[in-house]
Amino acid sequence: MKRISIDPITRLEGHGKIDIFLDEQGDVANAYVQIPELRGFEKFCVGRQAEDMPNLTARICGVCPEAHHMAATKALDRMFHVDPPPTAKKLRELFYSIFYATDHTTHFYALSGPDFVLGPDAPAAERNILGVVKKVGMDVAGKVLKMRHDGHSLIKMIGGRAVHPNWGLPGGVSRGIDESQRQEIEARGLEAVEFAKFSLKILDDIVLANKTYVALITGDVYLHKTYNMGMVDANNCTNFYDGKIRITSPSGKEVAKYDCAEYRDHIAERVEPWTYLKFPYLKKIGWKGLVDGEDSGVYKATPLSRCNVAEGMATPLANAEYKRMYETLGGKPIHHTLATHWARLVELLYAAERWVELARDPEITGKEYRTLPTATPTEGVGCVEAPRGTLTHHYAADERGILTMVNLIVGTTNNNAPICMSVKKAAQKLICKGNVNQGLLNMVEMAFRAYDPCFGCATHNLPGQMPLEVTLRGPDGAVIEKLSQYM
Repeated sequence: MKRISIDPITRLEGHGKIDIFLDEQGDVANAYVQIPELRGFEKFCVGRQAEDMPNLTARICGVCPEAHHMAATKALDRMFHVDPPPTAKKLRELFYSIFYATDHTTHFYALSGPDFVLGPDAPAAERNILGVVKKVGMDVAGKVLKMRHDGHSLIKMIGGRAVHPNWGLPGGVSRGIDESQRQEIEARGLEAVEFAKFSLKILDDIVLANKTYVALITGDVYLHKTYNMGMVDANNCTNFYDGKIRITSPSGKEVAKYDCAEYRDHIAERVEPWTYLKFPYLKKIGWKGLVDGEDSGVYKATPLSRCNVAEGMATPLANAEYKRMYETLGGKPIHHTLATHWARLVELLYAAERWVELARDPEITGKEYRTLPTATPTEGVGCVEAPRGTLTHHYAADERGILTMVNLIVGTTNNNAPICMSVKKAAQKLICKGNVNQGLLNMVEMAFRAYDPCFGCATHNLPGQMPLEVTLRGPDGAVIEKLSQYM
């Protein structure tokens, strides 16, 4: 059986490879997404002080440290049985909205953009951010760089650092903002709204105006009908910072809506020997393998999933774009994986609008931004919507606040099964009779890029089960012996 390896896969956070196996006719028999890195935060955090977690888990990722920082801080609120004051909650959501807009900008322009701006079969040396800049011009590149610069500058202003913030505390935050800072935040937010509108116009002009791209998006190469997961507010509108987790079926019917502390009633996890990523699935349906449909417990937690589980966006401009997306693509739910890029821009607009709303809130410059905890710590679960999916931090501690258990279900972990399914289906649809080229292999990679995966965040597995192979060679390079475990 012939094997084709894409190693390493590109334009993602973390490391990985794809192995595609062809049968005797040259058709795809199977394909695997393999993640070779192991981070192990769930284990080496045990024994640490619980208060360390917002800063420690932010080091999981340099792309989305704010998501881990915020989920950890919210978990500590519950562990220490303390409710932050209104100003603290609004500051946290403001900070998080700025991060969201900045992060979505990175993915759309730098990671997924080359496939659509330059075309999936463009030469690999050109299919990158520099190629995008050359194609769209320096004016557009300047807008993108300014958006990212402004976002990271404000993240540093509020959270203490441009990367790895040191701001969240159980019961609130360590510092507030003054009026001059508020004014700057509001001004940059208004510019972010215009940038989001500009980005949606680029989507219209480059992607939706191209019949070939529309056919690719709406065809069956990247189609999977799974359950969807996302956080919603009391009105079932999308919220990134706080709310309940809603799950809908492939037909769009609500099947669960729960507080994050109840996640174990709904989500189970399993491991496979060929990857360090866990496979979460819907507990009440069960694990039926890497298949989709109503009878499979596989679910997605992506920007498109959040749109599918919501009944709208909570801000006016984003809600109008939300409706336009569904009207254009035939109604809810949408199961076309590449449409996730469109949903990501709808979320970018929502994050920018929410950023402005919170910057204008009278309580945002309040001086009461922390409630000191007084209760004995026990156990806590904190959830936010990371850009890549629902993020859950679950901690338990002894009476001194020393951690005894840590469990993390990261956005990309939620999407592990559908990523594997999407890659396999794309390979099977695109590679036939041994006909393969770099353009087709890049289109296989497009299947996982839509999920914006962060494999560095997601790599957690059970201890003592690390796949390992040792090859002993003599002075002449000849293999003497091979030793392996869990291979």
